[in-house]
Amino acid sequence: MYNLLAIIGPTACGKTTLAVRVAHTLGGEIISADSRQVYRDMNIGTGKDLADYNFKGKTIPYHLIGIVDAGYKYNVFEYQKDFFKVWEDCRARGVFPILCGGSGLYVEAVLKRYRLTDVPVNEELRQSLSSKSLEELTQILASYKKLHNKTDTDTAERAIRGIEIEEYYRSKPYSDTELPQIKPLIIGVSVSQQERRRRITERLHKRLDEGMVEEVRSLLAKGLTPDSLIYYGLEYKYITLYLTNLLSYEDMVEQLNIAIHQFAKRQMTWFRKMERERGRGEGNGAHIHWLEQELSEDEKVARILSELKKRYKTVP
Repeated sequence: MYNLLAIIGPTACGKTTLAVRVAHTLGGEIISADSRQVYRDMNIGTGKDLADYNFKGKTIPYHLIGIVDAGYKYNVFEYQKDFFKVWEDCRARGVFPILCGGSGLYVEAVLKRYRLTDVPVNEELRQSLSSKSLEELTQILASYKKLHNKTDTDTAERAIRGIEIEEYYRSKPYSDTELPQIKPLIIGVSVSQQERRRRITERLHKRLDEGMVEEVRSLLAKGLTPDSLIYYGLEYKYITLYLTNLLSYEDMVEQLNIAIHQFAKRQMTWFRKMERERGRGEGNGAHIHWLEQELSEDEKVARILSELKKRYKTVP
């Protein structure tokens, strides 16, 4: 019996809209799997689009959005812990949980039940790495693991944290915390590359018109440092570079647009990797049911409900 519906896909593919419609039908609740939407006051740049959670006059309950202050460095260990707390609460209340998001590491940490440990800060190691260039840090991190996610080396701070984590795991065992057994139906949502590019560019300009630059300016005014915002990448990185006079407005928009397209490609690469691992029999790789791009929203909802009914008898 399925005990979780996961709707995943790259940015701008329409997964949130679909998740809301399914939740409305099931009386379910949505658990976000977005590594940046966890932050308060980072709304436009992270694409929270909270109005999208209202369908036919009803607001669908959502979780793990806006739960920590901007400037904090939330991590996958905390996400996994928070996810299972919400998941167990939904199950206890008889509510069907729907995971929705595009942060591949967060999705995998839940679906594969990663054995994680809260890695403490290693000041001595950080000091020893502080004088190294980003290129040198990238080479060091690559010596520990294959770099699937380029955001690991987006900044020196991220790279040092990555090295810190890998060095910790080299000498310490993973946590033996017993996690609940997840039996997910995984639905993949995507669109053609051409359509995805159109949507990303259109959405970027819409968010700029809605005040995304002003949002970043406000965060800086509240005391967040440029480096702390650049840490979050994409919109916050490039707009901060613009606001600190390191990029012109035109260059900021152009480079950010390109970066978001590249990010969407990396998301798809991550999800395809999850499938390939299953195909090669590596561990517990994912069986993703990809929805045909030409299906209408109603048809997508019907397809999901039909699949759920095969192993979840109480679906409407």
